[in-house]
Amino acid sequence: MSAILSDTGVAMADDFTSRERIERLLAGWVERGWLREVDAAFARFLGREVPDAQALLILAAALASHQLGRGHACLDLDATLDDPTSVLSLPPDGVAMRDIDDAEEVMLPSKVLADVTLARWLSALDHAALVGGGAGNTPLVLVGMRLYLRRYWQYEQNVCRAVGERLEAGVRLESALPVDGLRRALDTLFPPRPVRDDAHADWQKLACALAARSGFSIVTGGPGTGKTTTVVKLLALLQSLALTGDEARPLRIRLAAPTGKAAARLNESIAGAVARLPLSDFAQGEAIRDAIPVAVTTLHRLLGTRPDTRRFRHHAGNPLALDVLVIDEASMVDLEMMNAVLDALPAQARLILLGDKDQLASVEAGAVLGELCQRANEGHYTHATQAWLQAATGEQIEAELVDAAGSALDQSIAMLRFSHRFSKESGIGQLAEAVNSGKPTEVAKVWAYRHADLALLECAEQGDAAFKALVVDGVVRGAVHDEGAIHARRGYRHYLQTLRDGQPPHDADQDSFDAWADGVLDAHGEFQLLCALRRGAWGVEGLNRRVAHLLQDEHLIAATGEWYLGRPVLVTRNDYELGLMNGDIGITLALPVEGDGWSLRVAFPAGDGSRRIKWVLPSRLQAVETVFALTVHKSQGSEFTHAALVLPDTLSPVLTRELVYTGITRARSFLTIASAGGAAIVERAVEAQVQRASGLSAGFAFQ
Repeated sequence: MSAILSDTGVAMADDFTSRERIERLLAGWVERGWLREVDAAFARFLGREVPDAQALLILAAALASHQLGRGHACLDLDATLDDPTSVLSLPPDGVAMRDIDDAEEVMLPSKVLADVTLARWLSALDHAALVGGGAGNTPLVLVGMRLYLRRYWQYEQNVCRAVGERLEAGVRLESALPVDGLRRALDTLFPPRPVRDDAHADWQKLACALAARSGFSIVTGGPGTGKTTTVVKLLALLQSLALTGDEARPLRIRLAAPTGKAAARLNESIAGAVARLPLSDFAQGEAIRDAIPVAVTTLHRLLGTRPDTRRFRHHAGNPLALDVLVIDEASMVDLEMMNAVLDALPAQARLILLGDKDQLASVEAGAVLGELCQRANEGHYTHATQAWLQAATGEQIEAELVDAAGSALDQSIAMLRFSHRFSKESGIGQLAEAVNSGKPTEVAKVWAYRHADLALLECAEQGDAAFKALVVDGVVRGAVHDEGAIHARRGYRHYLQTLRDGQPPHDADQDSFDAWADGVLDAHGEFQLLCALRRGAWGVEGLNRRVAHLLQDEHLIAATGEWYLGRPVLVTRNDYELGLMNGDIGITLALPVEGDGWSLRVAFPAGDGSRRIKWVLPSRLQAVETVFALTVHKSQGSEFTHAALVLPDTLSPVLTRELVYTGITRARSFLTIASAGGAAIVERAVEAQVQRASGLSAGFAFQ
């Protein structure tokens, strides 16, 4: 460490021999909101328990805990020394370097670690009581350059082992699978397609075949590629095979998602997909249809939460009673939850993960789906897999996706490669693809074409009036707007006018108020501001205040207190008593009370695919926040007719390709990127990729 503050605030030299100074450094970071109290407390605890631990070890322990809070399974020592500011995100997002004062400058990690070599740090970590290399009970585990808190190292080991065991079980499943029967069933579920010059392999059909022969499988793909359609046909395929033969019985299938919002969305779409299944040519078509569930639950409910503990009711000693588990939006499943799911699965059960590998990973530690799918683009199917798929499906996979050295994991992953939502002419689809390429020049080409479904608002250049026009009416001046686009590209005025104009009279019945609330919620879903950051002028906190003022200026809301008519709120913590899940969005409305009065209630969709409304007293909502602006992380599992992605004026470690892609793909029909830093920020973000520190992929035999 080059310098640290003394008790008097004067910078002084330090050579990391003083544990007291390290603890003072950590306390300063906590005081400034740069570090969580739990991170510093963990480091202090180790220091008290083992007095001879070096200061660099105590610092590493605090940083490893800090990285967990940022979604990393471990602390990458080498990367941290190479670029402490970006790797550690210290100072945190929303704190610009220009805002750092002289005292804080002395405490920056880049200054603290300036004179530390990797050899010196590794030497400090050579302490048998605190740091181990694997088996044992030390609180920290060092594997190569990765420093873990033991619990998360164990999670990685468990997930690698459990997935490996299911991949081995797939060999037995394939040998017992009747290829002729599989081919007939797949041909029935996937009728022949018109022959076209640009015909591509039917990856939905291929995905079903790959998943049918494996105890663990992943179906990944971008928006509109048909993941839900594919899994419904896969379940029909599995049930048709299970209902054939002497010991015929339907499989016990459960559907789950990581959040209440994701579960509700799958719930809404899956019933229709099951109803549309082409099962008339199956001998037991209706029995197959009846055996496919349409109810979706959250993973927490599936595993059984227990008060005041991280443990679930279902685990290896009390496994789930099922044969197949499907998890949708699997990119949002963190390492700890994936460990719990695999622990609770019976040995013979299949696990099927659905998700977009290019989306942001969970806020919690681990990027499980992304790591498992890191080779999905290139396929890496062996010649044996290629031949088996040809026999089972009649589809020929492209030669460039074949790899004689493909791993067992590669053979269990199917990537859907054709979007049914975004046409070739869609600006949103083209922009998403360009962002995923990581090439700013490709992004610039998409903007240059001036698509009617895309708009770029350069906030600093176009000014406050232009931002107000976006927020209130969804309009971006200078963008390409045909007449239909102008009408459909909504802002927040739309839902607030729907609220005001459609409110039933005081003596209306409850059904009328439910229908009104349903209409307001639908109108609110027409437009959403999405943010990269939580703090700062261009983060959720600053924008929520700013938007409220803009809407008040337009006399669309009267934000005179915490609760007011039209306030949109986001649930930030599961509330099982109220039946509300983290990520649920409600709108504050009014219901009649005795006399001529009105009482505020928050209207939430029931979340079961119906149009029912759940009315909740504001006083009962203990964990909600205003949601005129929503983080991209929180928006996962949602779609909006018009999404406006707000980017800050300076680059931030969280501003990555994955975040921009996820924000783009929340838009169904229209997308606006409102960039405080202009087009340059978009280009820089496209070049930055999420690098979650983890050893999960190292646990699989990629060659």
